[in-house]
Amino acid sequence: MSDAALDRSRRTWIAITCGAGAVGGVATAVPFVSTFTPSERARAAGAPVRVDISALQPGEKITVEWRGKPVWILRRTSEMLDSLAKTEPQVADPNSDRTQYPTPEYAKNQWRSIKKEYLVAVGICSHLGCSPTDKLQAGAQPSLPDDWTGGFLCPCHGSTFDLAGRVFKNKPAPDNLEVPPHMYLSDTTLLIGEDKQA
Repeated sequence: MSDAALDRSRRTWIAITCGAGAVGGVATAVPFVSTFTPSERARAAGAPVRVDISALQPGEKITVEWRGKPVWILRRTSEMLDSLAKTEPQVADPNSDRTQYPTPEYAKNQWRSIKKEYLVAVGICSHLGCSPTDKLQAGAQPSLPDDWTGGFLCPCHGSTFDLAGRVFKNKPAPDNLEVPPHMYLSDTTLLIGEDKQA
């Protein structure tokens, strides 16, 4: 075989080897690079949650999950709304001015909500992260005062919150319950995790 033919044969094998190496490199790199993109579950964990509230009756509460947190949606009765004026002097931060959980401007009111009928709050105590229990019924109950007007009791250390999620004075919890960003897409559809139209 002449030197020219041998040289062409070597070039051909080098080109084939380089081509195979490139294909193998791409085949290896694609799965590796794809691990840097978030999974569907991870994207869903931070994504806004759409909630149908059409079946929620006055006095009822539902819980949905957003970013791994329980979010309460309570449809308050007129009696529940009336109780908020009574509890206002008893709560530690009636205007939601404290900043552990900054309250959206549209929830800096007596009801802590866009629509006064609906409370939307993260159901995690601002003290040590326990989940308060419903004590929506007014009146004396174990671990609660005789003039209880309804709200939530944290079973871990006894912090109490009114029906707007405002913490009562002299309790371990340093702040009101968090109000997540939210907005209404319609009268019956709530979007938790986004408030661009608010």
